[in-house]
Amino acid sequence: MVFSTYLHSFSKTPQKLKKRMLATWTPDQELNKVRLRSGADMKRKLTWYDLVALGVGGMLGVGVFVTTGPVARKTSGPSVFISYIIAAISALLSSLCYTEFSVDVPVAGGAFSYLRVTFGEFVGYFAGANILMEYVLSNAAVSRSFTEYLSCAFGRNDPNSWRVHAHGLMDGYNMLDFSAVALIIVLTICLCHSTKESSMLNLVMTMFHVVFFGFIIIAGFCNGRVENLVKPGGIAPYGVRGILDGAAIVYFSYIGYDTVSTMAEEIRNPSKTLPVGIVGSVLIVSALYCLMALSLCLLVPYNMIPEGASFSAVFQQMGWKWASNVVGAGACLGIVASLLVAMLGQARYLCVIGRARLVPSWFAQVHPTTGTPLNATIVLGICQASIALFTELEIVIEMISIGTLLVFYLVSNALIFRRYVILSKNPPLHTLFFLFLLSCTSFAFSLAWKLKLQWWNLLLFATLTISMTFIFQYLVPLVVVERRPDSWLVPFMPWPATISIFLNVFLMTTLKMVAYKRFGIWAGLITLFYIVYGVHSTYHAEEMEMVVVDNNVNTQQTAKVEIQVI
Repeated sequence: MVFSTYLHSFSKTPQKLKKRMLATWTPDQELNKVRLRSGADMKRKLTWYDLVALGVGGMLGVGVFVTTGPVARKTSGPSVFISYIIAAISALLSSLCYTEFSVDVPVAGGAFSYLRVTFGEFVGYFAGANILMEYVLSNAAVSRSFTEYLSCAFGRNDPNSWRVHAHGLMDGYNMLDFSAVALIIVLTICLCHSTKESSMLNLVMTMFHVVFFGFIIIAGFCNGRVENLVKPGGIAPYGVRGILDGAAIVYFSYIGYDTVSTMAEEIRNPSKTLPVGIVGSVLIVSALYCLMALSLCLLVPYNMIPEGASFSAVFQQMGWKWASNVVGAGACLGIVASLLVAMLGQARYLCVIGRARLVPSWFAQVHPTTGTPLNATIVLGICQASIALFTELEIVIEMISIGTLLVFYLVSNALIFRRYVILSKNPPLHTLFFLFLLSCTSFAFSLAWKLKLQWWNLLLFATLTISMTFIFQYLVPLVVVERRPDSWLVPFMPWPATISIFLNVFLMTTLKMVAYKRFGIWAGLITLFYIVYGVHSTYHAEEMEMVVVDNNVNTQQTAKVEIQVI
């Protein structure tokens, strides 16, 4: 009976897709109606310094300790610090787009909520599922890096010394990492207990971590040699192409600021705190990343940088065993802080997707005592612990980058559409046509770069992109509408969002084909899940709510009639 009912419902999938795919919510509905589905409210206990610490803690340690060594050795050479600068510019522009949305829609859904109120249910779901994938994979990868640095802290040079080799499993999946699993379990328990206490723990770890950063930077600049930046092969041995390819990979280092926006429901005074937390943390981390990368390349030539636990191993090569142990301990601390923040964000994403009924609403439940999304936190902790047990970093890192870049690209598009169509009341066709052409010219430029075409092709597509933006800015008016006094707007629109779109498209095309194949499989799976489950669940939920509303209206009308008769 149940199966036949589902088949009957599934037969109506095209009609449901037509109704639900482009269905949007208003910010007020997200803040009130949808948020109430979690039962209890998340507790507003966080301040601006908590948010800056969460942003800094979420980003520090992930990129500089995990990606800098491999990128410097195989992709960018000593110019890896320039790769970080390029990635930082793209991240800063994307963070500005995030900031405007987060102030207008201060809910825990991050990019999922921003895109759902702009482009509809499916785009929001697709972005949310990709962000969840990125969080789970990156956390699993980073937790394995924790084991490498922990072994260095105890004087072990082999990064696999604390792992167990499993015979019979494929290469890349055969080194079992129980230390990473234990770390994820401990952090999951902490996050289930309290957000504020987890934030304080992150604040303490981040302060100590910045001290370790300072030690490495000072050691590099005082004991390094400038000739290591130019020998062998010059400062950019892999050329400009290597710098840009490196930027796409190290962009993985900036995913932490997205977590800050997911804390919007737990912040006091979101309109003032969120801009400081998001933009401030990106600027601080960008400066530290560049200095750390430069310090590493000053200490040894790029071709002598070890790929695993790079900073500890470099000090080991220099004969500073004590410094290697200290750096290993500091890196462990930073990685723990990064994991803590990322796991905070991933649970809130799943919670809000559960509120939307796109996954079972069980994930949306907030514990009334702790004020945390308990169910989502536990399930995601189990998922990433399972992946961390088997999977090597190299297998997932580029797939993480492509998912992150795609979501940031969508948010930048959504900001232009929101400002020029939803708020300015312009016809949507002109803006959609501009966004389509902008994506096409950005992709054409990126493809010309990828295929190493002549320079005039690059100049042509770059000129087209700039000219189109000028024409759009001139022809489509940006109406200054009356807004709340606590609103925050990205200045100089549409340029920041346009450049963000261009850079995200460009960085995506520098990734390897294997990343797109894996991403394609994931995209197919989440789309299939939406068709099989998500669209039916949301359609049923919204129909039921409409029936309840209609019944309430009819009851009120009947009551009025009875009163008049009496």
